[in-house]
Amino acid sequence: MLIWFVVLYLLVSIGIGLFAATRVHSAKDFAVAGRHLPLPVVTATVFATWFGAEAVFGVSATFVKEGLTGVVADPFGSSMCLIIAGVFFSRKLYKLNILTLGDYFRLRYNRTVEVLTTLCIVASYLGWVSAQIKALGLVFNVVTAGYVSQTAGMILGAAIVLTYTTFGGMLSVAILDFVQMGVIMGGMLYIGYVVSGLTGGVELVINHASAAGKLDFFPPPDPWLWLTFLGAWITMMLGSIPQQDVFQRITSAKSQKIALWGSILGASIYFCFTFVPMFIAYSATLIDPELFNGLLQTDSQLVLPTLVLQHTPVFAQAIFFGAVLSAIMSCSSATLLAPSVAFSENIVRGFFPHMGDHQFLKVMRASIVIFAGIVLGFALYSSASIFKMVENAYKVTLAGAFVPLFFGAFWKRATTQGALAAIIGGLSAWLLVEALVSTGGARTGDYAYALAGAGQLVPPQLIGLAVSMLGMLLGSLLPQWVGRPTPPIDIHAVLHHRAAAETQHTTEHPHQH
Repeated sequence: MLIWFVVLYLLVSIGIGLFAATRVHSAKDFAVAGRHLPLPVVTATVFATWFGAEAVFGVSATFVKEGLTGVVADPFGSSMCLIIAGVFFSRKLYKLNILTLGDYFRLRYNRTVEVLTTLCIVASYLGWVSAQIKALGLVFNVVTAGYVSQTAGMILGAAIVLTYTTFGGMLSVAILDFVQMGVIMGGMLYIGYVVSGLTGGVELVINHASAAGKLDFFPPPDPWLWLTFLGAWITMMLGSIPQQDVFQRITSAKSQKIALWGSILGASIYFCFTFVPMFIAYSATLIDPELFNGLLQTDSQLVLPTLVLQHTPVFAQAIFFGAVLSAIMSCSSATLLAPSVAFSENIVRGFFPHMGDHQFLKVMRASIVIFAGIVLGFALYSSASIFKMVENAYKVTLAGAFVPLFFGAFWKRATTQGALAAIIGGLSAWLLVEALVSTGGARTGDYAYALAGAGQLVPPQLIGLAVSMLGMLLGSLLPQWVGRPTPPIDIHAVLHHRAAAETQHTTEHPHQH
């Protein structure tokens, strides 16, 4: 019965996605749903995009092992990211009427900055989307009692998500997110209710977690522990801001006000609701301590699904796995679409500026298929946990894309030379320190030992962020050898005028676009 419920749910989801695809007639419909989404749909798609595999399996398992301190990145950092991004994107970028963040980098700086930042953004999605595919494989393996291997489950899951995302784009994703949000919330709350009855009540579980130190949020008063703590928080909170999926959801709204409030509401619901799977997973250690403490040592991601399969009725299992599939599919479709759109718009289109709209739509769909293949390969051969795959995804954008985005928006003196110095310096410093930490600087002398030691004490991505900021400041203030200095005027007024001019040119000469 459970297997047939899952099959039926998947068929219905694909059907909804393909039906939405019939409404896609242009690249703009595909990329940002025509910028027509109302507040409930924007709220749902912001929530559902982030409430994925890491929220259900990764965050809950990490909380059981490490407590609130271990989940500072998600949900604390991620929900703050959505609020900051909502305020920033809605006020600074919504009126520009652009498809991607790469478009902003091109208008604000130049083509080189556009390409470099887009490559950073696309690369950051590799771990995130792989985590969703890995989780789909885990679910199919658990639901079929091992009949479908995790490898086969990953391939099947990737094929399902690829089907409706390729045809329907953002419109399919948004409509499915709206439907799936209700399934996620209803399913998780019901399982929480069932599990609380098995443990003796919510209060007993909370008191037990508090006594075990799991509700202690801040680390001990050790400066190096605090640096690690803040590093995880900042990586997710700031590194997630220059992300195409967040930008797409907010700019798909039909007004600037809806873009702002949709992001704030979606972030607030996400933050509160992530504690539900944490509660369910921790309850498992009270229901069957021997079994679940053993799973924590071997594969902590199995705690939640094993609890549901062994200690709840079939109806509850169907509700749970329906909610889990909703969460993972909505997140994976969104994270599959975003980098593909960014790559098509900001890399491919630059080489073919006169590409027609229908040709561009085909390029975006082809990019999704290619990216899905790369992600599937990474998921099949990566040994990292779901939580770590997601957490590590944002280091590249923190070091390489955050500073050009924010300084470009809030500092009028930021220049193309400064942006290039920020990108190259930030990425180089981060990658160098990461490499030296992994080798201990053993073969490269005293200086490398010092850098490796610094990387063990200070998270490498924070070193990359600091170097990126320094590069932006020095590159912008020193004599300009690359590009021209930005004039001391309201840059966003200029960008809005340029974007409007491009839109008018596209309307007057559609055969060239």
